[in-house]
Amino acid sequence: MKVAIVAQWDNDRTARLASDIRERLRAEDVTVWIDAATAAELDVSGHAVSTFHMADLVVSIGGDGTFLFAAHGAQDTPVLGVNLGEVGFLNAVNPEDAVDAVLREVRRFREDGDLPTRSMPRLQAVGEGWTLPPAVNEVVVQGARRGHGGGATIDVRIDGSPYADGHADGVLVATPTGSTAYNLSEDGPLVHPGVPGFVVTQMADADGRPPLVVDRDVTVTVAVEDAAEAVVVVDGRVREPVSPPTEVTIGLADDPVRMAGPASDFFEALGKLD
Repeated sequence: MKVAIVAQWDNDRTARLASDIRERLRAEDVTVWIDAATAAELDVSGHAVSTFHMADLVVSIGGDGTFLFAAHGAQDTPVLGVNLGEVGFLNAVNPEDAVDAVLREVRRFREDGDLPTRSMPRLQAVGEGWTLPPAVNEVVVQGARRGHGGGATIDVRIDGSPYADGHADGVLVATPTGSTAYNLSEDGPLVHPGVPGFVVTQMADADGRPPLVVDRDVTVTVAVEDAAEAVVVVDGRVREPVSPPTEVTIGLADDPVRMAGPASDFFEALGKLD
């Protein structure tokens, strides 16, 4: 079995825990990969996170941002999250339980040849000549800059039907998981992770259009005009500059995130947002 570990960078606690898990796994004859930055801290060989989809399990140690980074590299490989962050919507395992939790998944894999997982939907953004990596949290389409004098004329359609049309900083399409992140800061609604839908939130739009929760199978089309530049952003990490007028199509990605290990308590994590 091969286990890949991604630890929050520049954090001594996550690096130490990564080292502890690595040593225990190696003692169980498991091949272990460590992300390059953490490996440099530990003075061991490292691997690019973009290759972690070739592992059987990816372990994310840190906060939700680390989990997002790990999930992009994992693709359809199961991810187990260890929470050393502040909230922990995505990371359910406490650090003191991390070694045992990972070893438990190793035993399951060796017994069954696979791991029991839960699926978390992702979003796919497509434009003219490009397709971005799937988003765990959100896809944002916006003008080159926000605020006075920025933004663009944005037309949003849901399965071809008009929803919003006018000047705005941008529009954000979030998964239920992402509803607690950037979407929340834009006054979008909280969406329970069990809801099979997405939320469409206008960002500082002139008409004050309320956010809209839609079925997960719809297609959201965002047309951008009246701006010299615009950008499409996936999970705050991947940016695709676009030249208006242009159209971006956002819908359910083919491959969800596969989450291994125990599930996090949504309401317990929610309480930590205060």
